[in-house]
Amino acid sequence: MSTEDPVLSPEAIEPPDDEAAGGRFARPGIDEPFDAYVLDQTYDECFQANRWSRPHYAPLHELLSSLPVEEIQRRQLSCEQSFLHQGITFTVYGKDSSTEKIIPTDLLPRIITGKEWDEVERGLKQRIAALNLFLADIYGPGRAVKDGIIPAELVYGAKHFRKEMVGVEVPRGAYVSVCGTDLIRDEAGKFVVLEDNLRVPSGVSYMLANREVVRRAFPALFRSSRVRPIERYPQLLLETLRSLAPPGRENPRIVLMTPGVFNSAYYEHTFLARQMGIELVEGRDLVVQDGMVCMRTTSGLERVDVIYRRIDDDFIDPLVFRADSVLGVPGLFGCYAKGNVVIANAMGNGVADDKAVYAYVPALIKYYLGEDAILGNVETYLCREPKQLEYVLANLDKLVVKAVGESGGYGMLVGPHASAQERVEFGEKVKADPENYIAQPTISLSRAPCFIDGKFEARHIDLRPFILAGAETVVVPGGLTRVALRRGSLVVNSSQGGGSKDTWVLE
Repeated sequence: MSTEDPVLSPEAIEPPDDEAAGGRFARPGIDEPFDAYVLDQTYDECFQANRWSRPHYAPLHELLSSLPVEEIQRRQLSCEQSFLHQGITFTVYGKDSSTEKIIPTDLLPRIITGKEWDEVERGLKQRIAALNLFLADIYGPGRAVKDGIIPAELVYGAKHFRKEMVGVEVPRGAYVSVCGTDLIRDEAGKFVVLEDNLRVPSGVSYMLANREVVRRAFPALFRSSRVRPIERYPQLLLETLRSLAPPGRENPRIVLMTPGVFNSAYYEHTFLARQMGIELVEGRDLVVQDGMVCMRTTSGLERVDVIYRRIDDDFIDPLVFRADSVLGVPGLFGCYAKGNVVIANAMGNGVADDKAVYAYVPALIKYYLGEDAILGNVETYLCREPKQLEYVLANLDKLVVKAVGESGGYGMLVGPHASAQERVEFGEKVKADPENYIAQPTISLSRAPCFIDGKFEARHIDLRPFILAGAETVVVPGGLTRVALRRGSLVVNSSQGGGSKDTWVLE
């Protein structure tokens, strides 16, 4: 069988007259490959409640219904083999060892209309602008705290607040140059922000890899769908980093700093460095000399102007942060504070993606920009507040409870899916340290079709778009769609059994 998709005629995707107003796909019922597909109260990205395709999913639905299951399995296997040959992996850390795995990738793209995306893009640009202003404020005059917009103890007592950053000038005010904001759809299908990732967000290499394999799997469908491109991300990232370089450095030397081969995202570090044409370095490759950061090369020391760091604050300079760090560069922070080198993202950003600070972001947008938030938040309960703590402890079976400084799906309780004993034990942790926890209603993440064990089934998904902020702010059209591959699971993190999808934003 040819791997080229059948060309769809207009008649194949036009609904009959009596269905035209609803914009539904002209196929009564669901075809045999979709027999196992379950629809309920959860918002489904592909199908409306009456089991007709949403218009922008109609061509994909038509194609999948026309292909033999064996052909779809062949294409899925081809995707997995491509990831294996390219070494596209991540590391899962266990109690006694670590395991390197291929990123599980679902063949079927997640599709978003251009109109929807345009609003998401505006909302993301608004949000990163406000968060950068917030970071400049808390490490500067502290107006938002003085004006009572956000509690002082929530900011200055946050785990990731870095007093060393107070008074440090950040180029273009871009404390956050690379951001990955996690979005979900609410029950009505509207995008809302689940959390912001401002420190060292990861996943963009998997977004690019997914696009490449899915574009090859469905070439005709990809061409006819007029999908917005994402391939220029490495070049856009490089341009962003160049725009942050110290003054007078017309051809700045930029490096990507990695913790090393044992880091879970090391593949991504090597991929991005290669795509940008810059050096991949570890702390041992850099040295501070005469107030400058230099890279060791075979021809001697060469000055470094911009460091795109993929290493946590704690480990970046043992003279300032963790003294036991062997990953950082002694004296690096001093060079940064003097403006002799730029580090992106800036240190101390973690205070702005703290899960308790998250609850105040709409108010911060209003305070700094004078605008209402375009993208809403999920309702959030702060366990630091006695009345809200009381409510959370009484409703653990209905809520998701998260540690404010954790990420990657760790330090959390999904109440409805936990046992009574697990809820009791987690409740004791919350009572012992309420300031470290927030809670949110259990939102049933939207679902999309996935190819699972030879049939199409609905799985929960979220979306991590990537935003770049330097001389300009750019939002990549799409992002990394993460998938909870286990039936019924709401946890999409790859470290917790999740996978990913390509994301198509239509023109």
